[in-house]
Amino acid sequence: MKPIDRAADDVEPGDLPGIPRPRETLTLVGHAAAAESFAAGIAAGRLHHAWLIGGAPGIGKATLAYGVARRLLAHPGGGGPAGLDVAPDDPVTGKVAGLSHPNLVVLRRHRTVGAKALPTKISVDMVRRALDLFATTAADSGWRICILDSAEDLNANAANALLKVLEEPPPRALFLILSHQPGRLLPTIRSRCRALMLRPLEPEEVGRVVRALPAPFPQPDDAALARAVAASEGSVARALAMLDPVTAGLVAEVETLLARARSPDWGRVLKLAETLAGRDAEARFEAAQDAVLRFVSGELDRRRDEPAARLAALVEVAERFGRAAREAAIYNLDRRPVVLSLFGDLAEVG
Repeated sequence: MKPIDRAADDVEPGDLPGIPRPRETLTLVGHAAAAESFAAGIAAGRLHHAWLIGGAPGIGKATLAYGVARRLLAHPGGGGPAGLDVAPDDPVTGKVAGLSHPNLVVLRRHRTVGAKALPTKISVDMVRRALDLFATTAADSGWRICILDSAEDLNANAANALLKVLEEPPPRALFLILSHQPGRLLPTIRSRCRALMLRPLEPEEVGRVVRALPAPFPQPDDAALARAVAASEGSVARALAMLDPVTAGLVAEVETLLARARSPDWGRVLKLAETLAGRDAEARFEAAQDAVLRFVSGELDRRRDEPAARLAALVEVAERFGRAAREAAIYNLDRRPVVLSLFGDLAEVG
């Protein structure tokens, strides 16, 4: 299915030019066991009302969730195919892709008309409006489905509002809650969900997804794809980021500066901080974060024979950087101090 034409103000996290969104994607690569688990529950009529689908960004969590939604909405009375597949020309397919099906609501950060940027969180008002779906009778007496993408974006009040309906779900209601870090969610939310953790994709699977992307996506040559897949850690989103020459160059600069972190080149570090502070640099900042985590992981392995206290100091630097990056995202703070502090801390621990 080709991407739907988008208005200029139709922006969601993770969007890439010319790349179909998960709800426009009909083929799930990998995660056969997870798809079979849902299909078996649907066939048996014993589908848990809330699922927590966890795993790293870009591995197919949302694609799986929309596949489950399409299957249930296309066959609300039961029956239908044994798996999750729904025909591309089924009316439900287009309605799910356009978020126009009356029995489906999606909670996600989305730039509203006239706004200059994406909201940083999913607010309690957004949750309450979405949950209005469950206060009415479903069209055709079918399923009512809420997809939350992703749970990390809920603010505290929004999480509590969601919890109330999870505690007393109406009949034939299904919540598909996506999370990049399920351990950080409210224990009360986790306890009401059936957990389903997805593994990173195999390198061959990442390459297959990229090769299947429709025009106008420019297919990379074999060498470029191999490099991107090697750096992807099983995430299609990371592979696509590394196929962007600007992002790939930025990551290379981050890796170079990290390799020289004991004696930082502060001019280059400051230039990097300025680049990552831009309003449209969210995806590149995430790519830089991934590079930092890979660096720390590699350093811990390389220096495993050093005293534990020195290694613990390096871990603390990584954790402090992670906390600062999350706070910058949550509160829309300047990212420059986050970058500068990271290299200052790394210089101190050596």
